[in-house]
Amino acid sequence: MFLGLERSFARLEQRVKVVPALSRRGFPLPTFDINVARDRHGEHFLVRLPEDGAPELSVLDVQPGLRQLLLLARTPGRKDKFLCGFDERHLFTAAVPGEGVRDVVTAMRALKPPAVRAEEDCLCGPAIACAATTPPRCGRASGSSCPPPRWSSPPSACAEAARLGGEMVYVSRRHRQPLTSAQYEHLIWRNPNTRTWNWQTRVRNPELYVRGEVRHPDHATLWLPGWHRVLMNTEGEAPGAPFVAFLD
Repeated sequence: MFLGLERSFARLEQRVKVVPALSRRGFPLPTFDINVARDRHGEHFLVRLPEDGAPELSVLDVQPGLRQLLLLARTPGRKDKFLCGFDERHLFTAAVPGEGVRDVVTAMRALKPPAVRAEEDCLCGPAIACAATTPPRCGRASGSSCPPPRWSSPPSACAEAARLGGEMVYVSRRHRQPLTSAQYEHLIWRNPNTRTWNWQTRVRNPELYVRGEVRHPDHATLWLPGWHRVLMNTEGEAPGAPFVAFLD
């Protein structure tokens, strides 16, 4: 049934497994997801499909030279696209935003932050890693861990990092969402017992700059001689992002 899908991934010298979407207790799940898994033969792509309403899977483009392909999951009323491939050391998959994505190259461009795409358009050159090299004036911290986009993903270790601006929020393991100062005060007013929930303050959406060595267990080490602004890719804007179980 998925022979064409397996052949497309084989062109990248990679394996894909399509299995029923089951919970840990063996019950069917209502949606599908795509992940990177490992067995005794090594890493492979894992697609879990529900019994009802499973998407139609097809490959739009395969680029063996880039070791990446573009996967389409089609359901009534929507089309979700996923870039799958191999980076420096491991397999990866990412949901891709944008209506104009038709192949691997346009998918890679769609995942770049708008500031990076704008810089490329001005320079008419190849992709650049960071959108700015502005040196920060305050907030420097050496030996920092740069926060990842998702809580359970391993962070990057930065020789020097600086955060500028942003909004202070209150976080607690007993409350699902961060709270602004006004929201925190309102919660305490409504329920004084919540004051004991071991609240901590964090800064949300600051500008992050890094310099020097940047290390991550899944990627090659970078050396940045000057301050570079860090920008997240656009995967979180893709409608299909909730279907990606892989964390990078």
